[in-house]
Amino acid sequence: MTKNIAVIPARGGSKRIPKKNMKDFMGKPMIAYAIEAAQKSKLFDEIMVSTDCEEITNIAKKYGAKVPFMRSDKNASDYATTTDVLFEVLDTYKEQGIEFENLCCIYPCVPFLTGAILQEAYSQFTGFESLMPVCKYPVPVEWALQIDKGYLHAHNKEALEIRSQDLIDKYYDVGMFYYSTTKAFYTHKNLLSAKTKAFIMDEIHVQDIDNESDWKMAELKYRILHEL
Repeated sequence: MTKNIAVIPARGGSKRIPKKNMKDFMGKPMIAYAIEAAQKSKLFDEIMVSTDCEEITNIAKKYGAKVPFMRSDKNASDYATTTDVLFEVLDTYKEQGIEFENLCCIYPCVPFLTGAILQEAYSQFTGFESLMPVCKYPVPVEWALQIDKGYLHAHNKEALEIRSQDLIDKYYDVGMFYYSTTKAFYTHKNLLSAKTKAFIMDEIHVQDIDNESDWKMAELKYRILHEL
């Protein structure tokens, strides 16, 4: 059994930012950052991109990733989940007689991901079934407000009276990468299990990139991090 595979799921279509995965970000196609981080970590026996797009295929191969097969039409739809894609990848490799001990799913829009981050996370992954990078909410989620019929209300009025130091810290999935043993992934049919390690990240390395404002914020953060 081969030890580690990195899977980068990258569809060709993107509704909010056209061709987001291949769009130029600070001088390189966005997906290049995910590929290079995986390469620099020196953790993976296989770094592959799952895509339905010939243009992404060409970019992936240019930067050193493999595209040994194209994603099926079914798993290239808007309704396919990351889990669906990962099962397709692992099952296709298995049909070729290749199996992996550990899986790392790396999303394609992660310009702040580095090989060092992947290495540190992997060192914490040992002994767990899976690992998820998370970031702490900047304010207690118990203090959430909601709008009902145009009026602002406390989601939980009693919770607003609780001091922040008396509340337990809450975290959110940063959507950058995940580790899982393939055994646990097949067992739980999910990247999460009861034995998931939280890998806590600093907010400066975290950025959703779902619209043009996010993209501009990511560029600003990148310049700060790289002192450009």
